[in-house]
Amino acid sequence: MSKQINVALIGNPNTGKTSVFNQLTGLNQKVGNYPGITVEKKEGICKLPRGVKAHILDLPGTYSLNTTSLDESVTVELLLNKNDKNHPDVALVITDVENLKRNLLLFTQIKDLKIPAILVINMADRMSRKGISIDVPLLEEKLRSKIALVSTRKGTGIDHLKELITDYKNLSKAPNVDIGRIAPEYFQNLKNTFPNEDLYKLWLVITQDVNFMPVEKKLIEDASAFSTKSKSELKRLQQKETILRYQFINGILKQTYKVDLNAAKGFRASLDKILTHKIFGYLIFFLILLTIFQAIYGWSEYPMDMIDGFFASATEWVKNTLPAGVFTDLIAEGILSGIGGIVIFIPQIAFLFLFIALLEESGYMSRVVFLMDRVMRPFGLSGKSVVPLISGTACAIPAVMATRTIENWKERLITILVTPFTTCAARLPVYLIIIALVIPEGTFLGLSYKALTLMLLYLIGFGTAILSAVILNKILKIKSRSFFVVEMPSYKLPLLKNVGYTVLEKTKSFVFGAGKIILAISIVLWFLGSNGFSDEFKNAENIVSKRVAETGLSTNSITYVQNKLEAYSHELTTAEPELGNNLSPSLLNETLALKKAELEERALNQEIASHKLEHSYMGYMGKGIEPIVRPLGYDWKIGIAVLTSFAAREVFVGTLATIYSVGNDEEETIKYRMAEEVDPITKKPLFNLASGISLLLFYAFAMQCMSTLAVVKRETNSWKWPTGQLVFMSIFAYIVALIAYQILK
Repeated sequence: MSKQINVALIGNPNTGKTSVFNQLTGLNQKVGNYPGITVEKKEGICKLPRGVKAHILDLPGTYSLNTTSLDESVTVELLLNKNDKNHPDVALVITDVENLKRNLLLFTQIKDLKIPAILVINMADRMSRKGISIDVPLLEEKLRSKIALVSTRKGTGIDHLKELITDYKNLSKAPNVDIGRIAPEYFQNLKNTFPNEDLYKLWLVITQDVNFMPVEKKLIEDASAFSTKSKSELKRLQQKETILRYQFINGILKQTYKVDLNAAKGFRASLDKILTHKIFGYLIFFLILLTIFQAIYGWSEYPMDMIDGFFASATEWVKNTLPAGVFTDLIAEGILSGIGGIVIFIPQIAFLFLFIALLEESGYMSRVVFLMDRVMRPFGLSGKSVVPLISGTACAIPAVMATRTIENWKERLITILVTPFTTCAARLPVYLIIIALVIPEGTFLGLSYKALTLMLLYLIGFGTAILSAVILNKILKIKSRSFFVVEMPSYKLPLLKNVGYTVLEKTKSFVFGAGKIILAISIVLWFLGSNGFSDEFKNAENIVSKRVAETGLSTNSITYVQNKLEAYSHELTTAEPELGNNLSPSLLNETLALKKAELEERALNQEIASHKLEHSYMGYMGKGIEPIVRPLGYDWKIGIAVLTSFAAREVFVGTLATIYSVGNDEEETIKYRMAEEVDPITKKPLFNLASGISLLLFYAFAMQCMSTLAVVKRETNSWKWPTGQLVFMSIFAYIVALIAYQILK
């Protein structure tokens, strides 16, 4: 049996920590949350030489162990708590070859905790271009550690790193800095009081707010009680500690780290002047967004059609192959239709994550944050608020968690409250299916109306978030002052492996996360739509057959039969000309008559299925809420979909897919079924421009996500804020959708 060791990846943001993680773990990785808190945890498995297996934990990025956020506290607590199952046997401190001085501050702190540490200097392929040279043996000697010079882009140095990890027991645990020098008497007393504890660990326990999880609380209480110094005095000692560490770092880098200032100079500065320009910067960002939305539609059309057709065929195959009965109906009408309603959007969601990953990997996203700080300041926000707002285009949940980097509570709270207005990937399936149904074909300046509509919805969401921030900034009486600091990483070509892992992980997380909810809801909805208690439901076949015998098929069914018959006649004479030309007029009429009888029988079955659905449990529920949604242009079926989508916005499409599939014997796609729906009151297509725009605006503004509410509650530690969000956003969405429908109808 091979031994498993714990390896922690620690480093500043933008040092390529994720790239090293991907190189070590490949596809053997998963994403979850730390127990009890909503901080994301990435972990994976790496096979090392000599049969050793490593459990790799990618910790949140941090500049030092002097914590200022919940993310950083997670790192500190894990390093302090030796009883934690994930406590590292060895720490890999990932550094950037161009910012080694700043990165080494964190390295010296971890070394002082007496945890075996390896210094991983990443982006080694940039050394010659940047005129950097490092005396690795001398640097190893001065730091009392081993160094791995790696390039994740070229895949060099990874094998050497794995050897160092395997041999971690031979790493020196000697500290780099004598922390006692900053206040000798104070630290001597501390050492005398706690003779069995590590001195630097005690110092961190006293100065950090490491109480988010139950980590050695007794030690924290005892050490905190010992400290007779005020918070301001402790802050001054922390500053002295930082100065002491940089004195040590400067001393060794003078001997080991050389930079030719004339090498590769000027490109980054020139590019920054353009991309962060007060006019061209915004114009370039706007053009990039336009390109993304055009590509989302253009590139994904073919794979979406394939997926749509596959699920329609699979449903038909199940119905024709398996014995007729409840189980077959459950698979065909409940499970396959519900899941098919979300899987169809994988190509577009994957493309969205692809573009976001490319922007982040290239270093451009940091420029966007800097650029948008100018826009955010007047609205009571900072440039750091853009990170949650932009990441909200993927999902509001991690976006709300990303606000932890905002130190100012008022700015953080406002950002949390307005972020759900940003159009997330869960809204994308709703937008895409409605836009496809109600927005006409055509282009404007080479861009399709559909792509422009999608981009407009994103801009409306972002604009509403900004406007809400202005209002909240005026309403919330919280005094605050903040400074904006953002790091500008070097530009680099995106590493395709990293981009691929990101797209795969994010898309998989979205599909499986939504899939579990949709599967459960689809089964419940199928049951509610396939069963009823009234005589109208139980005797549906007799009631509808009798009505059709007396008054004929409904107007909708007659239109359906005529359209299908015309299409069949055209197919006979055009698609199969030889067959059509060989048919005599009488034989052609006889063939069409047979087809008409088949279509009328199918239409009758559809009317029976529709009658049963209307008088099923789900039908009565829908009729109950129809008076509320009817002013918005929705029928009871859409009302049910709106109601169930509170679990997750994307459930809307899966719900309609299930509803329209109950009792449906045809091999038709969800888009076709929605296009065929007719409003029983207006006798017009149910999904028209007025109802479609109403739906789009409702989902643009409504808080249709219970998971986001739960995260907001956890982040604000109160139900007051998420409850306010839910009430305000729901009322606002209803009013805007109502006005839009009443004007456009």
